[in-house]
Amino acid sequence: MTNIPMLAVILASLGLILAANRITRNLSASVLLGTCALGLMSGHTLAGGIRIAAERLFSIDNFCLMLVIFLVIWLSTQMSAAGVMRDLVDAVRGRLGRRHAMAALPAVIGFLPMPGGAIFSAPLVDNCDGAGLIPAVYKTRANYWFRHIWEFWWPLYPGVLLAMHITGLDVWQFMLLGLPLSITAIAAGYICLLRKIKPDPAVAGEFQPGASLFRLLLPIFTVIAGYLLLRLALAGLSGWLPPLRTTNRYLPMIFGILLAMLLLERWRPLPRHAWRKIILSGKTLNLALIVAAVRIYGAFIEAPLPDGSTPIAAMQIEMARWGIPLPVMAMLLPFLAGLTTGLAIGFVGASFPIVASLLGPQPPLNVLLAFTQEKKCSL
Repeated sequence: MTNIPMLAVILASLGLILAANRITRNLSASVLLGTCALGLMSGHTLAGGIRIAAERLFSIDNFCLMLVIFLVIWLSTQMSAAGVMRDLVDAVRGRLGRRHAMAALPAVIGFLPMPGGAIFSAPLVDNCDGAGLIPAVYKTRANYWFRHIWEFWWPLYPGVLLAMHITGLDVWQFMLLGLPLSITAIAAGYICLLRKIKPDPAVAGEFQPGASLFRLLLPIFTVIAGYLLLRLALAGLSGWLPPLRTTNRYLPMIFGILLAMLLLERWRPLPRHAWRKIILSGKTLNLALIVAAVRIYGAFIEAPLPDGSTPIAAMQIEMARWGIPLPVMAMLLPFLAGLTTGLAIGFVGASFPIVASLLGPQPPLNVLLAFTQEKKCSL
């Protein structure tokens, strides 16, 4: 099997992942199946494959990434269980008319990638149309579209976190890179969806908000403030303590999320059984398994082959020989993966390691930003 072109090996493993996920609807198992096929076709032994997977899974960097993903989901669920999301929705709905509320409500819910977010926001959008005058298809489109406008860059989304980890971009770089896409999505949503909905000023003021928007959004602001505070502190101290220069880049995010959770618990404490349900959620564990699986898959793409060469170098030589432009691969792989998995974290984990590796070990920042922006359009 080692005589098979490496590009064909990679594409075959990716195709197996997509086909298996289509059949089983189990993304973590599908990625592991594709990883096993990739290792087998690349000539790795069982012991070598276990070593590659263990080195990736038990690294400090991967541990911090997993911790951030757990904390993000816990914070989202905590805000929902504490009633903050309900009050936030009432505050938004009490200040806007029907048309704008149908966009703002799912957008507010979209700031926190909670499991089952569509189920949570759909009734809120439907309630904006108490008289039932708006076709259901418009409400469904508005709910779906505006709930995902932040998914290009908002660092609380697991797919965005994984993309930042694979590309090596800082949080602020990734956020600035994706912000224009959100602005474009908002404008497109207004032109194609909201303009078809007649405004109803009578709805504004019907709901009385119980707390200020600022206070309800304080947990999100705390995450951002905590991240910036620790990031600046580490940067300032690195001159006196050089080891801080290599401090894990996820620590500021971990600090910000923990700070927000503590603040929210002090403001609206939850009983023990609620915390037990949050921490032991099966959906959170399933998401962690998906992240772990795609991290192992990426490790096999980056790992040296038994003959000492690298898969990426082999693919670059083959693409040059066959005349396949890199931009074509960068567009097609995320698009096909997103089309079949239906999950941002699924297509990021399956396709980003391949395309990012094709750029070389240390691509120039402008090249990395350009290809990251191109791939994020699949989000």
